[in-house]
Amino acid sequence: MQNFKPYYAVIFTSTLTNDTEGYSEMGQKMVELAKKQKGFLGINSARDEVGITVSYWESLEAIKAWKQNSEHIIAQQKGHNQWYSWYNTRICKVEREYEFKI
Repeated sequence: MQNFKPYYAVIFTSTLTNDTEGYSEMGQKMVELAKKQKGFLGINSARDEVGITVSYWESLEAIKAWKQNSEHIIAQQKGHNQWYSWYNTRICKVEREYEFKI
């Protein structure tokens, strides 16, 4: 059995407004910035009518540091003021994982 260390997932679910100018570019910038953050483990994202982005972190402290990153704060404000009509953030501890792959 593989040695597994629990980690955290931040699940960000959202719907967009009609004003998405600059949204994709900021999203790419945030992914590149997050990759440089201490404790960042990875990210998955999908968007249709509802967008879901899940980022993975080593600790709650790493998540807090990311939330307080000055460039991320600007993106959060832009999202709140322009891009999102609704969003929800959940922080979960991942105790176990498994996958299937062909």
